[in-house]
Amino acid sequence: MNAAAGRSGARLEARALDFGYPDHRVGRGVSLALAAGEVVCLLGPNGGGKSTLFRTLLGLLPAQGGEVLLGGDPISMLPRTTVARRVSYVPQAHAGYFPFAVRDVVLMGRTAHLPAFGTPSKHDAGIAYAALERVGLAHLADHDYTRISGGERQLALIARALAQEAPLVVMDEPTASLDFGNQARVLDEVRALARSGTGVMLATHDPDQAFLVADRVALLAGGRLVADAPPAEAITPASLREVYGVDADVTDIVLASGERRRVCVAAPRLA
Repeated sequence: MNAAAGRSGARLEARALDFGYPDHRVGRGVSLALAAGEVVCLLGPNGGGKSTLFRTLLGLLPAQGGEVLLGGDPISMLPRTTVARRVSYVPQAHAGYFPFAVRDVVLMGRTAHLPAFGTPSKHDAGIAYAALERVGLAHLADHDYTRISGGERQLALIARALAQEAPLVVMDEPTASLDFGNQARVLDEVRALARSGTGVMLATHDPDQAFLVADRVALLAGGRLVADAPPAEAITPASLREVYGVDADVTDIVLASGERRRVCVAAPRLA
């Protein structure tokens, strides 16, 4: 099977999924899918279960009910190396404990393609360095990962996922620690991945980002999926009030280029 065919058949799917922990159920009855070449944005409040849902979709936490399928196979039955070849994961940035060089952190994304006890080749190193160049971090390749900024660590984790070359990518709030310019760079990369046939599911707190990049928006509130639809249908004043408890307007603006763009504007709370 060639790479294009492999990507066209890639799919991550939750069916009536209950997720959480043995002593604490976080969410129930979530059905959601990600296919190659599409972008799905997951929106929801802090503590709403987005990270727990992602970890369950990736097989890092066992499902409490329902099932998760990856390429049509129950993810619980797949070896971790197989999962890693099919879907990569960008967690929220963390400080790290070991002083690996940034290039070595990114090179870890090639592990899924190595045989047991194998070591990365020059080809693998080249792929990792190219991923660093894509996210604008090549100049930090030899720096200590624990000593770069939180935003730079987040970009390094994105580069690691790119180096993994999986047909699906799950990103947990990939822009949360980034300045405005790097947020734009990450969103551009999300669009580029989708154009290349990669499926991307990302959590974000910014509905405007969903309008920019998403084919579908999934709204998670109280552990349940309250919407799964194109952005214009999913993100409305009523849905934002239900999910976030705030009043907001959803309107179109016209940019200097003449392009129309939909945005959300929270209504101020007057004393």
